[in-house]
Amino acid sequence: MIRFANPWFLLAALLVIGAVWILWLLREARPTAAFPHLDLVREIKPTWRVRLRWLPLAARILALVLLVVAIARPQSGTASREITSEGIDIMLVLDVSGSMKAEDFKPNNRLHVAKQVIRQFIEGRTNDRIGLVVFSGQSFTQCPLTLDYRVLTGFLDKIDFGMIEDGTAIGMAIANAVNRLRESTAKSKIIILLTDGVNNRGQIEPQTAAEIARTMGIKIYTIGAGKPGNAMYPIEDPVFGKRYVYLPNDLDEASLKQIAERTNGRYYRAQSEKMLEQVYSEIGMLEKTEIKIKEYIQYQELFGYFAVASFLAVALAGVMGATWFRTLP
Repeated sequence: MIRFANPWFLLAALLVIGAVWILWLLREARPTAAFPHLDLVREIKPTWRVRLRWLPLAARILALVLLVVAIARPQSGTASREITSEGIDIMLVLDVSGSMKAEDFKPNNRLHVAKQVIRQFIEGRTNDRIGLVVFSGQSFTQCPLTLDYRVLTGFLDKIDFGMIEDGTAIGMAIANAVNRLRESTAKSKIIILLTDGVNNRGQIEPQTAAEIARTMGIKIYTIGAGKPGNAMYPIEDPVFGKRYVYLPNDLDEASLKQIAERTNGRYYRAQSEKMLEQVYSEIGMLEKTEIKIKEYIQYQELFGYFAVASFLAVALAGVMGATWFRTLP
């Protein structure tokens, strides 16, 4: 980028235009010789010197313009940016119990849809450390906090039913995620818990785990997955093969709301794939990474180039006036 340190001097360009106009008027006002007729004059072809007699004047005008630009101090700037960000540490907690096989998120089951939406959420983050905890009858860390989203999504793809004995240990899952965030120095630490059941396993109650999270400054967003009423579950029958039965959706919304409220988080209910996408999108908007941008510009003085060019233009005009375009007084 180029700027002028003294832009007001560019107004002197008006003086250049005025000087050109005055010189042109003086040229037109020169005395002329009287001839009885101009037939002989018209037959004389002008030489190249006559045709180019304007060059010395043009060189002087150019020199004046270049001098004005030099006085205005043109500067060339190189911009550089320093980007700093304060990332968020996020632990994703996902229920992989048998109830997540319910196919009310047609045409896929709840776990399949949850994995797709979580992948989109991960790919939409930048500069945030994200980890993954899965739970059923027990809980374990599928992936610790990391900035390598490719590795994280690789672990996400490997999640499936049967990894852990069946059940729903929500309290243990929260405690596991809190333990992963315990030594975090991030400005914001959050847990996003997705489940479709009621806590029925584990040695730690969900409310106790939520209280531990609150004391450590960890916010918990809870998501209840599934439609109200009965949901269609697939069952592998050894005689008739795969068949479906309708089972009630056993979701403890009251407990999930209390967990979120205790940690200054929020509770969401997702009854379809679209609603689940909206939930993770809203959480993503609420928990934005703060990015600070500082711009530095270093300027290099260019007036010397224009000053030298002006001097050369003056010298050229003088040489042309004293040689090729020399005129008699």
